[in-house]
Amino acid sequence: MLSALWEQFQFLRPRGADLFEIAIVGFLVYRLLLLLKRTRAMQMILGVGLLVGVYFLALLLQFELIRALLENLFQYGAIAMLVVFQPELRAALARLGQTRFFRSLVKIEGKQLVDQLVETVETLSRTRTGAIIALEREVGLDEYARTGSPLQAKVSAQLLTTIFTPYSPLHDGAVIISGDTIRAAGAILPLTQTPLADKSLGTRHRAAIGLSEETDAFVIVVSEETARISVARGGRIELGVDGDRLRSLLESARPDRNGKALRLVGG
Repeated sequence: MLSALWEQFQFLRPRGADLFEIAIVGFLVYRLLLLLKRTRAMQMILGVGLLVGVYFLALLLQFELIRALLENLFQYGAIAMLVVFQPELRAALARLGQTRFFRSLVKIEGKQLVDQLVETVETLSRTRTGAIIALEREVGLDEYARTGSPLQAKVSAQLLTTIFTPYSPLHDGAVIISGDTIRAAGAILPLTQTPLADKSLGTRHRAAIGLSEETDAFVIVVSEETARISVARGGRIELGVDGDRLRSLLESARPDRNGKALRLVGG
């Protein structure tokens, strides 16, 4: 009797391949939750989970009207979720393409470029001139460059300082740099939807974080209120960066497998 009962439950005994598959699915779910952590999408997922719970409760209690309404809702829910979660999905796919598994990192090259950027930022900080500079890496910034005025000029401290001069036509937007070329000025960047603990951070900081969430851009911000220099990468922002720290971040950033530093594409 016990032997027969045991045979009926043999299908529950996992094979090695089953355990491997479960581990892969578990890892993917974990990474997805990390990407959605502290975003609007997480709150929406909790709401969807509540509706699913109500649906199964309706099945159990045989509430036909509620069951029928929820079934019709779920029928078009996948399309609705794609529309509602579009910003989060876009950011998640962009981050997925930034992992070591899908791309090899390249280094920031050109000491002259780094020198010009550091000189620019230190000058803007001393004069309390607000600025935001986005450095393109592997994820293209074409769509953001199109929102500004095209320049196609070689990076120089004098030109960048002039662009951000108060009351100039382009001083309010962001400068987008590809390699050693200023592609656009006065560009509009996406604002982060993540609540910020530091309430003193303004629109420039929110835009820097927003762009770094959606792309792998290296974004430098100078605050006109505090003269503080900040750097946004990977959805995080480092505040109070001095010239030496900025140079170190630009030159080394994060090493790849060969110990080389990151490089801006196009350089």
